Amino acid sequence: MSTEIYQKIAETNTWGAIAPEIALGVLALSLLLLEVVLPKVAHGAIPRIAILGQLVILGAVLTCGCASCYVGEAFGGMLSFSGTGQLFRVFFLGASVFVSYLGMVSLEKKTLPHVEYFHILLVITAALMLLAQANHFVMLFVALETATVGFYILISYFRNSAVSLEAGLKYLIMGALSSSILLFGIVLLYGAGSNPVLEGSSQDPLNFSNLAAFLSANPDDLLGLLGMLLVIAGIAFKIGVFPFQIWIPDVYQGAPIPTTALLAIASKGAGFAMLLNLTTVFSALSEWLYPLLGVLAALTILFGNFAALTQRNLKRLIGLSGVSHAGFLLIGVIAVQKVDWAMNAVMFYLFAYLLASAAVFAVMVHTAKDDDSELSLDDLGDLAKKNGFLGFALAVGVGSLAGIPPLAGFIGKLLIFVAAFQAELYLLLAVAVIGVVVSIYYYFGVLKSAFFETWQFKDDDEDEVEEPIPGASLRLLGKLTILVAVIGTVVLGFYQVPLGSWLSGG
Repeated sequence: MSTEIYQKIAETNTWGAIAPEIALGVLALSLLLLEVVLPKVAHGAIPRIAILGQLVILGAVLTCGCASCYVGEAFGGMLSFSGTGQLFRVFFLGASVFVSYLGMVSLEKKTLPHVEYFHILLVITAALMLLAQANHFVMLFVALETATVGFYILISYFRNSAVSLEAGLKYLIMGALSSSILLFGIVLLYGAGSNPVLEGSSQDPLNFSNLAAFLSANPDDLLGLLGMLLVIAGIAFKIGVFPFQIWIPDVYQGAPIPTTALLAIASKGAGFAMLLNLTTVFSALSEWLYPLLGVLAALTILFGNFAALTQRNLKRLIGLSGVSHAGFLLIGVIAVQKVDWAMNAVMFYLFAYLLASAAVFAVMVHTAKDDDSELSLDDLGDLAKKNGFLGFALAVGVGSLAGIPPLAGFIGKLLIFVAAFQAELYLLLAVAVIGVVVSIYYYFGVLKSAFFETWQFKDDDEDEVEEPIPGASLRLLGKLTILVAVIGTVVLGFYQVPLGSWLSGG
């Protein structure tokens, strides 16, 4: 009997359905092989090969259109393929391409191994793509931990920097804690769902469909409720929701800029991919789930924006502003229960956040000195005068994050607000408006530093040092990368039809 079960599971192993993830794995291994085969003088081409390979994979994914080439469950119910999963594939691949460029620029300033960084980045991207399509808690946990272990390495990649090592240690501790909480919640759900005494129990309660059926039949089960709360808490750590955001400022500051960008974009996107999947699984517990998410969303928006007001360190400021963006996205997740198109609003917001963040981090990596952990608003002084291209890119990126019309970030916030209004989330909508108003202060503080001359007092005996022009090493690839982010942000602000029809499945 067991042989027949395994045979049936093997028949569902549709390997072509995970071709993009397999291709990323092959590309990651190929980079290590190229490092061994190619002479040292040619090693500088390997990062460009990584970017080109990812663009080819991204193009292949895009040819499938807005819906996955494979739809339905596979691999014994471990994975479930849908149009939303395909969208997250595009999101993570796009984020990885941008981070690869940032890594190429950042590592040129360091005498550290280069190829290994891109290898780990590709493995993380493949794991996040699988995570977004997980249909089973085993797959979810394995994919999440694969990505998390990669983050441990990339955060402390600048091993000559005490700040980077400290950030890696802090993330290790907080990551282990969040994984433990998540795993404990999964164990409770397994114990509840496999209880033969209860209606709806099954031999595989960790499958999302089976668990949803069990919770629908037993909405008052205490173990199920506690398991849900712990799983949500574990995910809240990953996306930096209050009060689980304590690690974000220190880790964002200490991590290399490319890794900070990966945390800010891809890690946050992965968290919301999990939330969107699990809110369906936990729909029978909605009377507990959505009020909890509502409280977390309100506190997250308020904390993120007010904490960012006094920040001068640019990476800490971006980290805390990202906390507030997590709050806005949570409102969209809550609205999904009553508004069908709210899912599209969340996805649009994520893509707008990706493009705006890519522009901002690209400016940061070209402005930072050897120790990028100390990058502050003062380092942006007269940026627009010294390098107009970077100044314009920063203005577009920051303007979009602030929600200034007619940029994509404004449309993203507007869609979330309309969805919240239709879902009758009036209190959350009021908190969100307050958050937007407060955020204008620190976002425009960034632009003030970049576009207006800053005066600094110096000692009389301090020699005047000629500082290098920010972005002096900006090459064609860098300009193209930044232009993609800037043009995408501007175009989506004026014309949302292409992405809108793609999100809607048209």
